[in-house]
Amino acid sequence: MNNIQRYATPLPMPFSKAVRAGGFVFLSGVLPMNSQGQLLGGGIVQQARAVIDRIAATLGEAGATLGDVVRVNVWLSNWDDFAAFNEEYRRHFDAALPARSTVQAVLYGGAGVEIEVQAWVGE
Repeated sequence: MNNIQRYATPLPMPFSKAVRAGGFVFLSGVLPMNSQGQLLGGGIVQQARAVIDRIAATLGEAGATLGDVVRVNVWLSNWDDFAAFNEEYRRHFDAALPARSTVQAVLYGGAGVEIEVQAWVGE
């Protein structure tokens, strides 16, 4: 029996926004976009908040919360945003800090941040 559940993205892109396999939910990288796929403006704090809010909504569809996140990968386009990003990140994850990697990268459309997460939801 196939225990893989895929959550389609509403965007016209060739990937699932999330996949539940076994006891884990894997989210694709999330950029600061609105529901039409347009990048949001604003600084790193506003972009990070928008991304984390979208992650929380997707996790909710899969029966998980930010507190269930065990692994986070973060890409920042500007390393100078690291401290401000961390402040906003802590507001959302401070109660249960997951393992995390953060690197600098050139991101789609000039976005300031992209985040992907893996969460444990149980068998």
